[in-house]
Amino acid sequence: MATLILVRHGRSTANTAGVLAGWTPGVALDERGAEQAAALPQRLAEVPLAAAVTSPLERCVQTLQPLLEARSGLPLHSDDRIGECHYGEWSGRKLAELADEPLMDVVQRHPSAAAFPGGESMRAMQARAVDAVRDWNARIEERHGEDAVYLMCSHGDIIKSIVADALGMHLDLFQRIHVDPCSVTAVRYTRTRPFLLRLGDTGDLRPLAARKAKEKGEEDGENGAAVVGGGAGAP
Repeated sequence: MATLILVRHGRSTANTAGVLAGWTPGVALDERGAEQAAALPQRLAEVPLAAAVTSPLERCVQTLQPLLEARSGLPLHSDDRIGECHYGEWSGRKLAELADEPLMDVVQRHPSAAAFPGGESMRAMQARAVDAVRDWNARIEERHGEDAVYLMCSHGDIIKSIVADALGMHLDLFQRIHVDPCSVTAVRYTRTRPFLLRLGDTGDLRPLAARKAKEKGEEDGENGAAVVGGGAGAP
């Protein structure tokens, strides 16, 4: 079956503002995110791609634009099922403010039981994303053969949930996974099981450097908490 390249969108204005964007319109790449997107064609230069699929949200479409310009003729498809989690009433709110919400503890410790007010549950988010992958795997294999490689540009929580499924992990463990902006994750699907080939690969080791004290709490690891939505990555 097909090999899937998952790309998280480049760093966005919401990431740097510490805001949970969700489906809020008008959230674009910031300057660093645009640089990350511009580097993507070279990073993937040796990878033959049969097609690209994107979340319809602006930050994902912008992330793929340099790749599409570098590869004229690469088919692009949009799929709402790999769009960001519907955070409902949490959308557009500061993550620092949301940290005091009782629901945040459920999101961190028992996400399979978490449902956002006026939005969707994390179980529903994972189900639609995995359904999209299964559908596209079959479509790509039928059109391009079982050795085909294709790309999806999506969001942090969506990618983490797809990786958890590929690893056979319960959704309650998915907060242990981290993917930086514009990172590349690769999953090769076979008839019997998926294989995780890359996880959150940015070709950049800066995310491994010690964080400054003022940045703690904004990234995964502070008090064992994961950043809902994915975080802003390295400065």
